[in-house]
Amino acid sequence: MSDFSLTEINEKISKTSVFIDELKKSMTQVIIGQDVLINKILIAMLANGHILLEGVPGLAKTLTVNTLAKLISTNFQRIQFTPDMLPADLLGTLIYNQRTGEFDTRKGPIFSNIILADEINRSPAKVQSALLEAMQERQVTIGENTFKLDSPFLVMGTQNPIEQEGTYPLPEAQLDRFMFNLNIDYPSTADEIAIVRETTTTEPKVLKPIMTKQEIASYQDLVRRVPVADNVVEYAVKLVGATRPNSDGSPDFIQRFVDWGAGPRASQYLVLGAKAKSILEGRPTPNINDIRDLALPILRHRVLPNFNAEAEGMKVEDILNQLLDTITE
Repeated sequence: MSDFSLTEINEKISKTSVFIDELKKSMTQVIIGQDVLINKILIAMLANGHILLEGVPGLAKTLTVNTLAKLISTNFQRIQFTPDMLPADLLGTLIYNQRTGEFDTRKGPIFSNIILADEINRSPAKVQSALLEAMQERQVTIGENTFKLDSPFLVMGTQNPIEQEGTYPLPEAQLDRFMFNLNIDYPSTADEIAIVRETTTTEPKVLKPIMTKQEIASYQDLVRRVPVADNVVEYAVKLVGATRPNSDGSPDFIQRFVDWGAGPRASQYLVLGAKAKSILEGRPTPNINDIRDLALPILRHRVLPNFNAEAEGMKVEDILNQLLDTITE
């Protein structure tokens, strides 16, 4: 890859923000009242990260991802995770060919660009382990063969917060592979009225692709090239380090209420997310406010409150908000 000058990077950021804004506008014509979800999906896509969603059924999670896939001219797969699911149901398997006497590879639904892993916490550990390799390494192993996954590759996993029977809590190693953990709330009354009017009186809008996979890859490359000031990187590292109990920079309430803090991947995602956010907003470089805006969804699933926090009714969001008030520029 050739290096770009600062002027060339700024020009590319300006053009990219226009294209991404067009994509966002097209999505909001179909998805009403979920602007936060749309923004975070676009940031994760540009930063090449995955998203874990928690929200009750009917909040347009599937529709949002399906809409994005249609607008980017990519392949979309919705995979329903169940307790009896096997790794082969996700990855694919080897089928014996009687004509040739050899085994042929039959690829599974994971071989797509955008994956909606519905109720991801319903599948057992072996399936989670298989998904972990795909999310982290962007590759899949079937038998003795390893296959690279096509780019872009975005996994959006969903969990139902009101139903826990028959579920398997995701291991910390897999949670750490998700860039964002988003809690999706109900739409406002005005948005819900607009949703009902839009979906009960007219035919669904016909979407046409406005981006290619190659363009998305170029935007992801641009995110890596966006310059970032030293103080922004230092603040991200300082904030993440403060979530770790018994570390030098952790406040007293972290040592009291937290068992386990976030690892270095959180710092990486904070900086990458801030870069992507600055591109979405047409700015040449991210600032500390971008880090702070993304801190909650990036750290929420990486910080483990302890018994003291539970006893005093402290949620992880309460701890993180207090941390943001404490760790200033």
